Amino acid sequence: MDERTSHATHERSFVPGLGRGLLTPFYDLVHRISGIGHLHDEMIRLADVGAGQRALDVGCGTGNLLLALGRREPGVDLTGLDPDSRALGRATRKAHRAGVTVAWQRGFAQELPYPDGAFDRVFSSLMLHHLDAPGKDALLAEVRRVLRTDGLLVLADIAGHGALDGHGALHRRMARSAMIRDNADMAGRVAAAGFDLDPAVDLRLRVGRITILRAHP
Repeated sequence: MDERTSHATHERSFVPGLGRGLLTPFYDLVHRISGIGHLHDEMIRLADVGAGQRALDVGCGTGNLLLALGRREPGVDLTGLDPDSRALGRATRKAHRAGVTVAWQRGFAQELPYPDGAFDRVFSSLMLHHLDAPGKDALLAEVRRVLRTDGLLVLADIAGHGALDGHGALHRRMARSAMIRDNADMAGRVAAAGFDLDPAVDLRLRVGRITILRAHP
């Protein structure tokens, strides 16, 4: 099978949004407390999505970014992908209550189940640090494949341990993460995957400094 065509998703292990599946019911509470909604608003602004375009959120969790986008731009075709069926269940219920249409799909970032050039915009919000180094590279290669030639990736994450702030159990667990350490050269990794980058945007959230990258295939 050609490497530039879509392919079936194989079962993989994954890290839930808050690190453990038992914490998924608290995902939206953490979202509100940490100020991630502000991050999503900035990502949507930078993406400059218009009616009739197709947008994918890789690692969509319970769907907060896509629901915010859908309320702001109701003419956008929305797709959310996540490996966590419990998070997708919550996303589905929230979208129904909000009256926002989203195509939710269970799958993995390293094997996006979509054809080449399927999307105008791809989002990735605080998900890259959940992947090991080969997984990060696989995600970026797949995003480049499914983006149209004039498309745009908007990716936000913690750029290494030096960007972390705060205390508590969640912070200590993040501070020990080799996957977050591997994010230290996040921009370099994106560029090495064949993207052209705009200047990075940094936001300060309660967990630490978040870097947003706009990248063109």
